[in-house]
Amino acid sequence: MAFKFRLIPRDEQFFDLFKAMAEEIRLAALDLEAMLATDPPDSAKVDAIRDAEHRCDTITHDTIQRLHRTFVTPFDREDLYSLATSMDNVMDAIDHSASLVRLYKIREMPRGARELSHTVSASAKSMASAIEALAAQRPVTPHAVEINRLENEADRTYAESIEALFDTVTDPILLMKWKELLDQLELITDATEDVANVIESVVVKYS
Repeated sequence: MAFKFRLIPRDEQFFDLFKAMAEEIRLAALDLEAMLATDPPDSAKVDAIRDAEHRCDTITHDTIQRLHRTFVTPFDREDLYSLATSMDNVMDAIDHSASLVRLYKIREMPRGARELSHTVSASAKSMASAIEALAAQRPVTPHAVEINRLENEADRTYAESIEALFDTVTDPILLMKWKELLDQLELITDATEDVANVIESVVVKYS
């Protein structure tokens, strides 16, 4: 779909901010996947992810400040705000997942955690592609469809993992720790799907 043409020049730097945020999220998701790939997990990745989260917070702040002082924006202000905050939610969920591993001193990954982290990484990559497509006014639907597929895949992995968790783990403390980690990993894909929904709604509105 092509966007409606406007005669008044618009501030396109918003796209640079969104692309920068998407790249930070993509790299943080890769760090999370690498962190959970070993037993014990690589806890040094927690700090790298936290640094990325801080950078995303700065980008979100810069985006909102730019909204306050820009006369003509590429999209409605509420759409730009929704996109910025929904992307920030993805980064926050990645950061929280990594922090849980350190907080709970998790030394061994529960079944499904690595599969979920791989899905998270793939979803973040598709989200970055969707942002690139939006900025270039190319079709975003293929990327949104892939994000939705990955979210469904994460739901299946999560359900199977929770069932196995309650069938096999008898230590209530360990069960609580592992379940919260699985919950949070699945939540990342939900947050990424929220971003895709915002992007698709923008495209529909301006097509």
